Amino acid sequence: MSDTTTIIADFREDVGKGASRRLRREGKVPAVIYGGDRDPATLTLDQEELLHAAENEAFYASILEIQVGKDKKQQAVVRDMQRHPFKPIILHIDFMRVSAKEVLRISVPIHFNGEEESPAGKASGVVIQHLITEVEIAALPKDLPEYVSVDLSEMDAGDVVMLTDIQLPEGVTIPALEVEGEDNDAQVANAVHVKADQGTGAAAAAEAEAALADELGELPAEEEGAEAPAEEESGEPEEKPE
Repeated sequence: MSDTTTIIADFREDVGKGASRRLRREGKVPAVIYGGDRDPATLTLDQEELLHAAENEAFYASILEIQVGKDKKQQAVVRDMQRHPFKPIILHIDFMRVSAKEVLRISVPIHFNGEEESPAGKASGVVIQHLITEVEIAALPKDLPEYVSVDLSEMDAGDVVMLTDIQLPEGVTIPALEVEGEDNDAQVANAVHVKADQGTGAAAAAEAEAALADELGELPAEEEGAEAPAEEESGEPEEKPE
């Protein structure tokens, strides 16, 4: 676990859509922190400082220290964050308090290593696909990693890396793999052949994935019935319950 990131905040008393709009015009972000054995609290954060912190991948998958004033501190994780659809603005953020004695479930990114040095990475006409880029893990806060690593250095054409192949740090588990009576193992990465006329890059990877699905007797996700696009939200987001 890396050093804890500190987020400076202030308590706020004025709530509601109008108050939130005023805060955003002043360069502030309305926020709420909840969970644990304490009541929810409404906060404000500096927009620029929060945007800067949110550029770091670890911001979303590590323990943060929320500091209000000089002596009020609480460890928490990001539970939800609303961004403006096209402006570089964070509209609202939710934090959940964490306890050192309680196991935390959180999604962390997967980092793929050794791809270029692998036999598959060096082979002509082979594409390595990253099928899952994040995974939900469970760990005590002291054991929480910012990411999990997948070693692809030995991957050859036709190989597949599964969730069960991920080497997890001590004290970390993948809850999906521990559901009794269910097999929730899934492909994390694979190395597939592409035809000469498939080209390279993302288009080739998409065609290779479709070809692999066809070989396995499965339909690509988009052919199974894509979900209808969500209706575009209008106006200000609803204020979070206090």
